[in-house]
Amino acid sequence: MKQFYKSKSLLRLSFLFAVLFSVISVVNSCKDDDDEDQFTDHIVMFEAKINVKGPSTPPSTPPPANFKTVVTQIGTSPSTTFNPTGTTWTSGEQFVNSSQAQLNLAANAVLPYSDSELIINIWVDGEIAKTKKVIGSGEKNLSTFYSFLEL
Repeated sequence: MKQFYKSKSLLRLSFLFAVLFSVISVVNSCKDDDDEDQFTDHIVMFEAKINVKGPSTPPSTPPPANFKTVVTQIGTSPSTTFNPTGTTWTSGEQFVNSSQAQLNLAANAVLPYSDSELIINIWVDGEIAKTKKVIGSGEKNLSTFYSFLEL
C-alpha cells in the first residue's frame, strides 16, 4: 500500500512539473511576440533627372528632352504623373512609415543624344537609398525599388 501511495505521489509531482513547464513556455513565447520591431517614420523623396549631353557643336535647335511618365508607389498606393515639365522631377519630401515595406519609382523619358542620361533616385532620410541610370538616345525606361526590410 505504501508503494502505491509513493507512485501516486510521484505521478502527481510529475504532472505538476509538466503543467508548470508548459505555463512558463507559454509566458516566454508571449514575451517574444511583444518585442517585435516597432515601425518608424522616414522622410522619403523620389527624384528623376535628365542630363542632356550632346555633341560638341550642337544643332541650332536641339531636339527636346522630356519626361513622358513618372510613377511612384508607396506600399500599395501608386501615383502617376504624365508629361511633367522640365528636366528634373521631384515628389517633394513626405513622411512614410516603414510598415509600408516597399517604395517603387519608374520613369519614362525621351533623350535627344547618345550621351544623354536618365537618372532616378529614391531618397530616405536625406540620403540616396537607391539610384539607377541609363545612357542613350530615344525613349528610355528605368525603374527601381527600395525595401525598408533591408535596413
